[in-house]
Amino acid sequence: MAQQHEFKVEMTCEGCSNAVQRVLNKLKGQGVDDVEIDLKGQKVLVSSTLSADELLETIKKTGKATTYIGVKA
Repeated sequence: MAQQHEFKVEMTCEGCSNAVQRVLNKLKGQGVDDVEIDLKGQKVLVSSTLSADELLETIKKTGKATTYIGVKA
Protein backbone atom coordinates (compact mmCIF):
# COMPACT_ATOMS: atom_id res chain seq x y z
CA MET A 1 0.00 0.00 0.00
CA ALA A 2 1.28 3.45 -0.89
CA GLN A 3 2.29 5.83 1.86
CA GLN A 4 2.75 9.56 1.60
CA HIS A 5 6.34 10.46 2.44
CA GLU A 6 7.31 14.03 3.25
CA PHE A 7 10.73 15.46 2.44
CA LYS A 8 12.27 18.87 3.03
CA VAL A 9 14.15 19.82 -0.12
CA GLU A 10 16.23 22.94 -0.59
CA MET A 11 14.56 24.45 -3.67
CA THR A 12 15.02 28.10 -4.56
CA CYS A 13 13.28 28.32 -7.91
CA GLU A 14 10.96 26.56 -10.32
CA GLY A 15 13.96 24.98 -12.04
CA CYS A 16 14.80 23.26 -8.74
CA SER A 17 11.28 21.95 -8.25
CA ASN A 18 11.15 20.82 -11.89
CA ALA A 19 14.37 18.82 -11.40
CA VAL A 20 12.87 17.07 -8.37
CA GLN A 21 9.62 16.44 -10.26
CA ARG A 22 11.58 14.98 -13.20
CA VAL A 23 13.60 12.43 -11.19
CA LEU A 24 10.52 11.29 -9.27
CA ASN A 25 8.36 11.09 -12.41
CA LYS A 26 10.86 8.54 -13.79
CA LEU A 27 9.66 6.21 -11.03
CA LYS A 28 5.96 6.57 -11.86
CA GLY A 29 4.58 3.10 -12.44
CA GLN A 30 7.57 1.67 -10.55
CA GLY A 31 6.35 2.50 -7.06
CA VAL A 32 5.67 6.25 -7.24
CA ASP A 33 1.99 7.15 -7.60
CA ASP A 34 1.93 10.89 -7.06
CA VAL A 35 4.28 13.82 -6.42
CA GLU A 36 3.30 17.12 -4.84
CA ILE A 37 5.81 19.94 -4.57
CA ASP A 38 5.46 22.97 -2.31
CA LEU A 39 8.18 25.32 -3.55
CA LYS A 40 7.54 28.05 -0.93
CA GLY A 41 7.45 25.55 1.93
CA GLN A 42 10.37 23.63 0.39
CA LYS A 43 8.47 20.38 0.85
CA VAL A 44 7.95 17.41 -1.42
CA LEU A 45 5.18 14.88 -0.79
CA VAL A 46 5.57 11.55 -2.56
CA SER A 47 2.83 8.93 -2.56
CA SER A 48 4.74 5.71 -3.07
CA THR A 49 5.20 2.06 -2.17
CA LEU A 50 9.00 2.54 -2.32
CA SER A 51 11.00 2.93 0.88
CA ALA A 52 11.88 6.35 2.25
CA ASP A 53 15.56 5.57 1.61
CA GLU A 54 14.96 4.82 -2.07
CA LEU A 55 13.01 8.05 -2.49
CA LEU A 56 15.62 10.05 -0.56
CA GLU A 57 18.42 8.72 -2.79
CA THR A 58 16.37 9.58 -5.89
CA ILE A 59 15.74 13.16 -4.77
CA LYS A 60 19.40 13.57 -3.78
CA LYS A 61 20.37 12.86 -7.41
CA THR A 62 19.24 16.43 -8.12
CA GLY A 63 22.06 17.73 -5.92
CA LYS A 64 19.58 19.42 -3.58
CA ALA A 65 19.97 19.19 0.19
CA THR A 66 17.20 16.78 1.19
CA THR A 67 15.91 15.66 4.57
CA TYR A 68 13.32 12.97 5.24
CA ILE A 69 10.58 14.32 7.51
CA GLY A 70 8.36 11.27 7.80
CA VAL A 71 5.16 9.61 6.72
CA LYS A 72 2.05 11.76 6.58
CA ALA A 73 -0.92 9.99 8.13
